[in-house]
Amino acid sequence: MYPFKMIISNFYFLYIFLLSTAAYCNKDANRLLEDLLFNYNKLVRPVKNETNTLIVYFKLKLSQLLDVHEKNQIMTTNVWLQHTWTDMKLKWKPEEYGGINVLYVPSDMIWIPDIVLYNNADGNYQVSLETKAKLSPNGTVEWTPPAIYKSMCQINVDWFPFDKQTCEMKFGSWTYDGLEIDLQHKDSNIERKEKEIIIGVDGEHIRTIWFVDQGIDLSDYYPNGEWDILGVPSKRHEIRYPFCESPSIDLTYEIHLRRKTLFYTINLIFPIVGISFLTVLVFYLPSDGGEKIPFCISILVSLTFFFLLNIHNRTPTTHVMPKWAKKFFIEWLPKYLCMERPAFIRAELTATDSTNSNTTILTKRSHLRSSPIISENRASMLWASFEEEHLFCPTNLTTRNDEIFGKFKQQHSGSKTLQNAVDNVTFIANHFKNNEKDRQVIEDWKYMSMVIDRIFLILFILACVIGSVIIILRAPTIYDKTTALA
Repeated sequence: MYPFKMIISNFYFLYIFLLSTAAYCNKDANRLLEDLLFNYNKLVRPVKNETNTLIVYFKLKLSQLLDVHEKNQIMTTNVWLQHTWTDMKLKWKPEEYGGINVLYVPSDMIWIPDIVLYNNADGNYQVSLETKAKLSPNGTVEWTPPAIYKSMCQINVDWFPFDKQTCEMKFGSWTYDGLEIDLQHKDSNIERKEKEIIIGVDGEHIRTIWFVDQGIDLSDYYPNGEWDILGVPSKRHEIRYPFCESPSIDLTYEIHLRRKTLFYTINLIFPIVGISFLTVLVFYLPSDGGEKIPFCISILVSLTFFFLLNIHNRTPTTHVMPKWAKKFFIEWLPKYLCMERPAFIRAELTATDSTNSNTTILTKRSHLRSSPIISENRASMLWASFEEEHLFCPTNLTTRNDEIFGKFKQQHSGSKTLQNAVDNVTFIANHFKNNEKDRQVIEDWKYMSMVIDRIFLILFILACVIGSVIIILRAPTIYDKTTALA
């Protein structure tokens, strides 16, 4: 019994020692956390001088490609956002705090960069789960929150199901400009640099692009059952405008996708080919056969099902009505069919055309943070629209226009609030304009179907009338003038 009691007592003393060590470590960690956050303001950018630029390293880690919706043109991804920056207010000496080299703190207690997805299609621009940030003694902060994003992606299904798609995810700071936060690739050591000059109406713009061939981390990627990933390059854009001191910086990640064709080949291509061969057999059946009509109806129903699958993948963007069809079926043919476009459609189209001129200064800046297609002329487009707005001014007001333009340039180059306000209003204008364009395409197809329906109605009426007249006029009793005997 004595050795057993000795073992129990040793374990007891070891347990007490571990508890005291843990308490001592927690005491150091608590003291370190209190010292770091004392007089710490998480709303202020962590730099020594306000003129200093804070470098934020950013990288995207793709965990899963959840969905690519062809009709709505939305890509859903599960990603991890890797942020790294240096906070000069969060430095400490490990020897003064019990040798602590790593400290984890809630991200809502420190300053974090507001990196958002510009081409977001869901409305949730920032991460919803704010995980803890990792602090190092030299002030390095590492923050990797998970997020599920729905980004806009231009889908072209002309070669469906043997198609390839390229989707983009554009990230940048929503509040700070390029002089306040310098957003860079985390793998900036392997990037290559190119420069190009963009000629705008207000001068030449210098755009610098940094390329990284493997911009997205795929180490923990779970393969998708419908799409193969061919490449994940990334680009860092830095654009400088003549009348804006701060550059515009963003990181754009491209995901090159190729559709896996096995599923669609087995479930779509083979059945359609088989039904096509069955359609040929219809003409070999005898005309007096009783099974010919039911066989034709069965094939027609099967083809209608696959036609509906084709319509499901069509969008107003990828299947716009051809110009010849629009001119023939909408502009020319309705005049001879005594048709008039419905009043509510004409009123909507007229209202859309009238508002286009009023929203020119907004809609031309299609590069905005929430627009699916990003343009590069930021200040130049706004300046060009301002010039077009005053294009029809009298010639004797040229001097006054120059003064107005000069004041506008000064205000635009120095006012960040004005720029953000124009960005937000432009997004709303572009959103409504794009919805109206898509709706107009849909209404064009509906009106074309009404015209075709009217054509078939006239042909049906003509066939019935002409056929009935011919049959009745060929009746021999119509021309028989013989008098009846009784």
